[in-house]
Amino acid sequence: MKNSFIPKKIILFCVIYFLLLLNPSIALASNDQAILAGGCFWCLEHDLESLNGVLNAESGYSGGNLINPTYKKHQGHQESVLVTFDSETISYEELLDNYWKNIDPFDGKGQFCDRGESYKPVIFTMNNNQANVANLSIQKTAQELAVSEDSIAVKILPAKKFWLAEEYHQNYADRNNIKYNYYRYLCGRDKRLEDVWGGV
Repeated sequence: MKNSFIPKKIILFCVIYFLLLLNPSIALASNDQAILAGGCFWCLEHDLESLNGVLNAESGYSGGNLINPTYKKHQGHQESVLVTFDSETISYEELLDNYWKNIDPFDGKGQFCDRGESYKPVIFTMNNNQANVANLSIQKTAQELAVSEDSIAVKILPAKKFWLAEEYHQNYADRNNIKYNYYRYLCGRDKRLEDVWGGV
């Protein structure tokens, strides 16, 4: 009769494999997400996805109540970016530090040449920890810019459902480099960022 003993390593492997099948998020335990709005989602996606530790950035809509918003119809929503990041490489606080440097914190009615509800800057927080960090980041930003906290126009709001934008908006800067850079230049984004953050 053959020995039916199964090595412990095989049993352990089977248990781990079974747990991952039940809950794939175990394998991504250090991954986190953030929803940020700061004007044109093409620009914010492009600026954030290049950061070390950011695994993915997707353009979409959030903040409103409209179901299945589209580019032509997303009233009440802001153009937003869903950022998936490795929190062991870049913390939420560090991600927000970079977010601030890519927006005009004084403009709550839009960003750069883009005006209106769709382009208002908002930090959508997914839990109490993110809310606490976001509120502290406003204090930090005000100190960096030597202004009062009341001067900061960025809103901090509880996250609502994030709706993915149409495929042609994803990675727009990479797929439409000439159009994107022309738009960004005409919009005055980098000039304004230099005016606000150049001395910081």
